Amino acid sequence: MPAESSQERLVTSDADTAVLSGAIGDYREFDPAAALERHFQCVWSNAVRPDGGSLSAVVPDGCVDITWVDGKLIVAGPDVAVAVSTLTPGCTVIGARFRPGAASRWLGLPMSEIVGGRVALGHFWGTPAREIARRIGDAPSTIERMRVMQRALSRRAPDIEPPPPDMGFAFNALKTESAGPGMAVILDRLDVSPRTLRRRCQEAFGYGPKTLDRILRFQRFLSLARQSGGERLAGLAFEAGYSDQAHLTREVRRLSGFSPAAVLRQYGA
Repeated sequence: MPAESSQERLVTSDADTAVLSGAIGDYREFDPAAALERHFQCVWSNAVRPDGGSLSAVVPDGCVDITWVDGKLIVAGPDVAVAVSTLTPGCTVIGARFRPGAASRWLGLPMSEIVGGRVALGHFWGTPAREIARRIGDAPSTIERMRVMQRALSRRAPDIEPPPPDMGFAFNALKTESAGPGMAVILDRLDVSPRTLRRRCQEAFGYGPKTLDRILRFQRFLSLARQSGGERLAGLAFEAGYSDQAHLTREVRRLSGFSPAAVLRQYGA
């Protein structure tokens, strides 16, 4: 696997000393440029608060991003556990999030090879990646930096095949299914064997469908937590698709390092 970039250093300290990436600053998502719509879910920015801490806890979400931070372009590989990175208070991170299955075609390798990794984009694209990073840094504002990033990606898009629809279907089916994994439905709709689905998911997401299901259920909990309005954890566990509150607690701890109550506190619920 490619060496981790020193730009976004992963640390092993207790995640409770960090702040969830979605709560450390002003995070915003935007629709991608038209030329990128088939390849990217969104572009985004995260303005870290000047008075905030410097440790950002990035939790698994089933996605792969190209990020620009402190002058460098980094590929944030698919995570299966919390990745705690050091950010400069007051900095603004921007990024582009791949659609399911798109990253392997842009980067030229299966996502299973960069699980949990933070790899310089230059490792895949060489000198052009460093030139794009420089042009982004020369832009005078966050909005203009995002435009520069999208223009650079748009120039490459015509030469890259869009992601296969089967992985988009699998991702969306698991993302919205709270009553159970729905694996039988996915296998039937895609007309593939469990072995083939596992291989395809490992290439697209870095891990198999059961792990993807766990991660997307965890993301459902995070979405509910952001808008809970003081709802009790037992109710949130049921809505997210966990068997009970104890199941919720185990999974949230395993995937984020935080307790569910700590997640609610960070989101101000």
